[in-house]
Amino acid sequence: MGYSLQQLGWSDFFASEFAEFESRGFEPGRIAIENRDNYLVLSASGELDAQITGRLIYSADSPADYPKVGDWVVISVMEDEGKSIIHDILPRQTAFTRKASGKRTELQVIGANLDHVYVVQSFDDDFSPNRLERYLVMIRESGAAPGIILNKSDLAEDLINQADAAQDIAGTVPLFVVSAKTRDGIDELASAIQPGETIALVGSSGVGKSTIINALIGEERQKTADVREFDQKGRHTTTRRELILLPDGGLIIDTPGMREFQLWSGGGMEEVYDDILELSAECKFNDCTHTHEVECVVIGAVESGEIPEVHYENYLKLQKELDYLESKQDEAARREREEYWKQIHKDVKEMKKHRKKFR
Repeated sequence: MGYSLQQLGWSDFFASEFAEFESRGFEPGRIAIENRDNYLVLSASGELDAQITGRLIYSADSPADYPKVGDWVVISVMEDEGKSIIHDILPRQTAFTRKASGKRTELQVIGANLDHVYVVQSFDDDFSPNRLERYLVMIRESGAAPGIILNKSDLAEDLINQADAAQDIAGTVPLFVVSAKTRDGIDELASAIQPGETIALVGSSGVGKSTIINALIGEERQKTADVREFDQKGRHTTTRRELILLPDGGLIIDTPGMREFQLWSGGGMEEVYDDILELSAECKFNDCTHTHEVECVVIGAVESGEIPEVHYENYLKLQKELDYLESKQDEAARREREEYWKQIHKDVKEMKKHRKKFR
């Protein structure tokens, strides 16, 4: 059974980008699952196994250039076999990304073409205002609208204070307090997801992302594990990202828990730390670091209590991380340029040898 494009989140933006391919007989499809060497694509022709062309592989500069969950792709369909070939990727309207884990200075795409990204934390030791701010920076950077879900309200020992702490960070960002286990707050969350909208749930392992999705779907679609009795923590079960259609018309992406969540750029800093950045314009020195300078307006605001100290320390920590990442990105770009010119010189030498050989 096929899907309507509107059901999958199609919009005028993607229709405009696809126009040149439509006249050549291609179809649009949306990536639901990304495996190591193949994909599951949802389309008007139904669910299709898919592989990418050699041209697409060759033109990719990094793994981020391959199709990712949520991407709209250009496909040719082999209906009799239930398969398709991916020829191209339509431009991403939004992309939720992070620095790849480990020592690599490389971009990793968590999900593409998202309308909303909800940070999920739970009322246990996972609750972390610091980590919440970090996620909000990344979501703002992606172009998607942020939201916050506090799960496991049935286990909360200090629900009001924790919810208030999250609301202070959230500001105008929507905040949902739910218990996926008892369904408290689930209907309110479901009503916020509009038909055709795509959302993603992100957060640490064990916070209940898959359980929330099961509650929204109304069935045990996503694999879950019970919390451990000795500390009430959930256990990680999701091992891959997957785009799932909801009964009321929205789409949701479940993501594995993230042990590392490092910034890739500071595009979201302006909105999350707008209070600090606005005050910094009043500092005496244009290059003020807001750490030790005389007459620093930001430091003064922290000392007076106008800016919470934790908020200020988070800002400094993330700014330091961004400065380091920028230096690593510049270093990686320099190495790439060196390798490029080495290859050029090598090709020129080979060409000269070839000419001498046939003179």
